[in-house]
Amino acid sequence: MQLRKQFLRLITSPGFIVVVAFLLRMGLLMHEFHAYQEPIVRDNLQFGAETGSIAASIAAGRGFSSPLRMVRTGPSAWLSPVYPYLLAGLFKLFGTYSYTSNICIHTIDCAFTALTCLPIFAIGKKAFGKRTGVAAAWLWVILPTAIFYPIVWVWDTSLSGLWMALLVAATFELRGCDRMRAWVGYGALWAIGALINPSLLPVLPPLALWAIWPLRHQLLRSARLAMASAAIFVVCLAPWTIRNYMAFHTFVPLRSNFGLELWLGNNPDVPDTWTPQLHPNDDPVEAKKYAAMTELPYMEEKQREAFAFMRSHPKDTMRFFFHRFANTWTGVWDPPSDIWGHLPTYYKFILVSNLSFSLLSLLGVLLAYRKHSEWGIPFASIVLIFPLVFYITHPSQRYRFPMDPILTVLTVYTLGCLWSWLGEHLSAGKLQTQASASSIG
Repeated sequence: MQLRKQFLRLITSPGFIVVVAFLLRMGLLMHEFHAYQEPIVRDNLQFGAETGSIAASIAAGRGFSSPLRMVRTGPSAWLSPVYPYLLAGLFKLFGTYSYTSNICIHTIDCAFTALTCLPIFAIGKKAFGKRTGVAAAWLWVILPTAIFYPIVWVWDTSLSGLWMALLVAATFELRGCDRMRAWVGYGALWAIGALINPSLLPVLPPLALWAIWPLRHQLLRSARLAMASAAIFVVCLAPWTIRNYMAFHTFVPLRSNFGLELWLGNNPDVPDTWTPQLHPNDDPVEAKKYAAMTELPYMEEKQREAFAFMRSHPKDTMRFFFHRFANTWTGVWDPPSDIWGHLPTYYKFILVSNLSFSLLSLLGVLLAYRKHSEWGIPFASIVLIFPLVFYITHPSQRYRFPMDPILTVLTVYTLGCLWSWLGEHLSAGKLQTQASASSIG
């Protein structure tokens, strides 16, 4: 009996779950890298795209610049600074694009996704109880996307997922709190998130409003808390914004690449969702144009072209929008019934997994709102608002990944509700059968 309690205590421990998650990812990472005999080179897209190129420039002493693999250009604000500087530090220590640097950054990404189990546990426990928190953390251990991206992609993906989960967990803890220090810390947490990935920011207003809503009757106090949080947020972002102003002589608060991303998904050559072949990291013509125009004029021109296309092709724009919506939630934009017969077994499994995960998590939002209306609002805000920018520009499961820790909690909550519903109906059916048998007897 004592041994059983110790075992249950162990497997429900968040720390133990984190260790298992990390060891699983590291085992798969070592298996993946066992095949490499030569250092990773710049032409490896997952390592040498914009993040790797900027990090290489920093490590070489050229500053935050040159995001393209094909050509050296000037200052850049293509990305927020945290992850490129992290990668640049590894390049300085272990060599630019080296085998060792590659292993180190993937190990750090594996640690980020493993640590994400902690805020997932906290979110699930706070909203739906400890069982949901534990089950959600264990689901994250084996979730395919949470294993794939830290092993394959050198990007801020894993760190963004961790930070989104931390922000939501902090929001849940902060709700109704009137301590100034907590709100200052909340503002700083959001500022770091913005410097990691500005795509997290659209959910800031609804989450912050939900957190402070219980204090609405203390108008003066809540206003001071909100102002303090906003002030620290602005102060933390100021150094990067000032750097951008000095580099470009215009206001660029975080990133500069929205115009390009919008154009890639809204131009005459788009077939279904976007045109990756026209990206300047893949198209020498666009790379040359980018280098000649420099970054901001190039981005501004692409934004003008994208808006002009959207105004003149409203039907195509809406068609792309719905294709991108489908791609965000399923990983494909064609109806599953149309492509099912042509897919290999592995891709069928991936498609079914994506569909199940998405449907269960969306159902979880409805159930959370119906049964726990207080907690349903932040979940609904994230699901509805976070992916909007990708419906407009272009989608990727990687772009959606920061939302996946929240979807994991919702999926587990839905499964728990379905299990309870099934148990109740089976029990009711059993009692009815027994009653019928007694009346006959």
